[in-house]
Amino acid sequence: MRRKDRELTDREEITSILSRGNVCHLALIDGTEPYVVALNYGFDTESFPPVMYFHCAREGKKIDCIRANSSGCLVIDVGHELETGENGCDWGMKYESIVARGHLEFVESIDEKKKGLDLLMSHYSGREGFSYDPRVFDMTVVLKMKVSSITGKRKS
Repeated sequence: MRRKDRELTDREEITSILSRGNVCHLALIDGTEPYVVALNYGFDTESFPPVMYFHCAREGKKIDCIRANSSGCLVIDVGHELETGENGCDWGMKYESIVARGHLEFVESIDEKKKGLDLLMSHYSGREGFSYDPRVFDMTVVLKMKVSSITGKRKS
């Protein structure tokens, strides 16, 4: 990271950004071109770096990209606040963000699919203990990204 004065390495600060984020942007590889998709997410910080979970339909461009190349990179950013000034160079944006890299896997076991969906639901609802129609586990793909590296950044 070029701006070491803005780097966040503390587990609690990174987890805070994960908790406050609403959407992540996941970058995948589509042949020789980048492909970015916005996703809802859940995360497990039992270990660090965290494990990220996503859900999606069984077919589509994202699924095709992951089957061809499981590498992924995601960005989550929060706390946007525009700074204004007299001159153009005085303007800026306050923010906090994380960038995480890893490989995506298709979750196969019902128990882990439920865990991933529970983490996703907990992230947005702030509560625990969800039940699901059993058909959901056949109709829904749950993806897991084992994060291999994660960095945070804050401009305040």
